[in-house]
Amino acid sequence: MAAARPLGLTMGEPAGIGGDIALAAWAGRALRPVPPFVLLDDPNRLAALADRLGLSVPIRVVGEGELAAVPDLFDQALPVLPVQLSVPVVAGKPDPANGASVIAAIDRAVELTRAGLLAGVVTNPIQKSALYATGFRWPGHTEYLAHLAGLPDDGTVMLLEGGGLRVVLATIHLALKDVAMALTADAICHVARVTHAALIRDFGIEAPRLAVAALNPHAGEGGAMGREEMEIITPAIARLQAEGIAASGPFPADTLFHAGARAHYDAVVCMYHDQGLIPLKTLDFDTGVNVTLGLPFVRTSPDHGTALSLAGTGKASASSLIAALHRAGAIAARRDGGLHV
Repeated sequence: MAAARPLGLTMGEPAGIGGDIALAAWAGRALRPVPPFVLLDDPNRLAALADRLGLSVPIRVVGEGELAAVPDLFDQALPVLPVQLSVPVVAGKPDPANGASVIAAIDRAVELTRAGLLAGVVTNPIQKSALYATGFRWPGHTEYLAHLAGLPDDGTVMLLEGGGLRVVLATIHLALKDVAMALTADAICHVARVTHAALIRDFGIEAPRLAVAALNPHAGEGGAMGREEMEIITPAIARLQAEGIAASGPFPADTLFHAGARAHYDAVVCMYHDQGLIPLKTLDFDTGVNVTLGLPFVRTSPDHGTALSLAGTGKASASSLIAALHRAGAIAARRDGGLHV
């Protein structure tokens, strides 16, 4: 059996809370253990940030050739694979001049994971507005990671979990007014198929049950409040059932997320972003995790943003990041045949 490999944690937006929560996760590992990880970041800014936060975090700079030793040295120091920033960081104030470094950290983590040197990628949140100023053309992390994997933007699936709920999204970063026009039976089937396979492979669920949400109130009320259920969603469910996937619905979203309903499915296929994220974040705002399904490598992320107002204050919670590290470690272990990372 191969030796355990560390996870790769990217810096995210350096003016956000990524550094804060990465340092806090390592510093608090005695109370809340985390899988060994290497942080792709600027070691000088991390040392200064640790001092500012009052955290005792010794930094150990490592090279690519030392990644196999990270699990052994993790208890003594925070391993950092250097990614230099272009300009000094001001907490809470993103600077597009550092955008290239943010992207470089993602690129390198993916490259090292695909080369087998890292077990998976955990991404700290990015500030997309700052990256757009540098010419970044993808709507977000998920689409960019699909690009790095050679997949189309819609080739992956965003799964979010927390509070005993898992949701996946048939459409993601769209204005609400555009959702109905973008929704297709093919898209619903693609999301459901990828989710079904991932629940078996990465989550250990032998026979996944998928609930499919309606788009309109009361599931369209027989066409009185919209025909998408009749013309798009129900035919998609029929196709999935014919393939042997345990999909059911469409269910009105207002009755789909209470405790009794959640006992009858393993994940919900939601029609748009907020339909899934509002109930999930209501149930578990602090430890939600974003998992990208369909990639040829493991990727998770905390389910929150850059929280610029909290950067450098010591008030940001590392709970979601810790949950994301554990989920990435668990998926990597399953793919490695049970090896713990």
